[in-house]
Amino acid sequence: MPKFDNIDLYKQYIKNELHISLNSKSEFVSENIDKIVEAASLMANVSLKGGKIIYFGNGGSAADSQHLAAEHVNKLRVKRPALPAIALTTDTSIITSIANDMDFNKIFTRQIEALANDRDIAVGISTSGNSPNVVDALVKARDMNLKTIAFTGGNGGTILARNMADIIFNVSMAQTSSRIQETQIFLGHIIIELMDKILFE
Repeated sequence: MPKFDNIDLYKQYIKNELHISLNSKSEFVSENIDKIVEAASLMANVSLKGGKIIYFGNGGSAADSQHLAAEHVNKLRVKRPALPAIALTTDTSIITSIANDMDFNKIFTRQIEALANDRDIAVGISTSGNSPNVVDALVKARDMNLKTIAFTGGNGGTILARNMADIIFNVSMAQTSSRIQETQIFLGHIIIELMDKILFE
């Protein structure tokens, strides 16, 4: 059994991580507030015109993709009509068949080719900005004339370096996936809440 004899050290660790998380959100909002409004307005306009929001990412970012798509289709705070959104991370038959027959890096690209049109927005989420399947999907979305948004972290990776989306949100202060993802899910929630204000208030 492990010995829990460093309680003060553990408490300090918690406080330090909380400080990083709070500062990451605060700095991120200060640097990106105009882009947040721009992204919410863009999504609202697309939803108003019958387009859909398409989310994709790996691991925790896959879970965030599903979480955010659910907030569009169901609701967040405001009681309102369902808004069209999908996450490309949910159909295991599609994902595993593409990964098996073609290439894992094509699991999102192939779905965008099949399901998207130029009225839609593609939202790629990658804590590193380097996930090949997210990068490839953003390229495919642009080729199909979709609007594109990317959530990245750290130094922004390939997505930021190559300016691979119309709007790029980079969580630069946090360096670990967990702290980056906490800011990214806050960002996703705020964008959807602003959408609801634009469309329904």
